[in-house]
Parts: sequence; C-alpha cells; structure tokens
Amino acid sequence: MQHPKHLSIADFNYELPDERIAKYPLAERDASKLLVYQYGDIKTHTYAHIAHYLPAKSMLVFNNTKMVEARLLFTKATGGAIEIFCLEPDVRYSDITTAMLTTQTVYWRCLIGGVKKWKSGSVLEKTIEHGSSTIVLQAKLIEKLSDCYLVQLHWNTNDSFAEVLHWAGLIPLPPYLHRQAEVSDNERYQTIYAKHDGSVAAPTAGLHFTERVLHSLTAKAITQQYVTLHVGAGTFKPV
Repeated sequence: MQHPKHLSIADFNYELPDERIAKYPLAERDASKLLVYQYGDIKTHTYAHIAHYLPAKSMLVFNNTKMVEARLLFTKATGGAIEIFCLEPDVRYSDITTAMLTTQTVYWRCLIGGVKKWKSGSVLEKTIEHGSSTIVLQAKLIEKLSDCYLVQLHWNTNDSFAEVLHWAGLIPLPPYLHRQAEVSDNERYQTIYAKHDGSVAAPTAGLHFTERVLHSLTAKAITQQYVTLHVGAGTFKPV
C-alpha cells in the first residue's frame, strides 16, 4: 500500500455524471443506501439496518448542529439582484450562539453574489411579512475582507437574528444539486436531532437517521452522545 505522503489529490478524481446525483431525498430517510465493508466483503443495505452492523454496547457521536437559512436575496431599486450568503459572525461576537440571539443589528461575514452592483455604504432593503408583523431588513456593505465581505444587517423588531433568518432566508443547498431551495428542504435537509443554529451546510452523514433507527441502536445498547460542530461553507471548496 502506498504511503499517504506520496498520494496525489488527483488520485481521488473520478467520474460522477449529474444524472447519478439525486436532486431530492427518498420519501423515507432510512431507506437510503448504506455501503458496508465487513470481513473483506463489500455490500449494500439500507440505513434502516445500520444497527445490525455495529457492535453492541458501543457508542455513536452525533453532530446536533442546525442549518440556518443563510441565503438572503435582495432586489435593488433598479431591479438588480443581490444575494448575501451569511458565513459566520464578525469577530466582535464571542461565539455564534451570541450572534444568532442578537436583536436589531448584527455584523456578519458574507459571500455576495452580484457584489459589483452594490456600492459600499449603500443600503439594501427587504420586507418580510410574518403573522401580524412586518419586518424590514436592511443590509449595508461595510468593507471587503481577505476572502469575504463584512455586512451590517439591521431590522426593526426585537426578533433574534436566528428568527429573522428563518423567516427571510433560504436553506443553502450544495451547488451540485443544481436547483433552488424549496419549502420541503427546511425539514428534509436537517437532521432529526438538529438543535443549535449555526451551520451553513448540512452534516450530511446524519441525514439518514430516523427515530426508528435511533430506537434500534438503543435496543442494542449503543450509546448516543451529541456534540455541536457547525459546518461552514468551506465544505464546498476544492481541496
């Protein structure tokens, strides 16, 4: 076997036709295919049977991060479209939870689609109707950073930034899906145990787990523990 230091990233390239990439999930999460390597043999099964292949009294660690609706679409007064992709809070916040719970004004590091059409200091505005409330969300381009932009986001209510994103934004789907986010993605592109807001990409390894699968793990005395590790947009970047 070749030593890892002699491997080239090109060794991991392979053909993956677009038609082999599912644009939508299966009706049942745990009906997704499971690739199993055991005793020198490779076979396929479904996630519904994953407990069968795990040793009793072992432990699985799950990431309970929750995806946020990090894509904000604005339309300029002239009709031009601007997309703000919220990556992470500015360094002035001690942690992402603090930033997500902030009200009225936040500063966020963002990627911006159509940034050449947006002058620094100018304000974009978006109105969101939620129940009996009307939220006016404003975005102001503050400065260009090394690999993204600093944006000030301000709104006229005492709702948290997490709530504003939920009502105003879209779930970021992987670019290889080649489709726009839909309402169903708010539920199906989250794990069933998602708890803490912060990810802009899904922890995809957990999307196939269901309550039925978790119960089957418990029945085999497989302990379930949780950590929170927010997934950033770097997961989409080339290696």
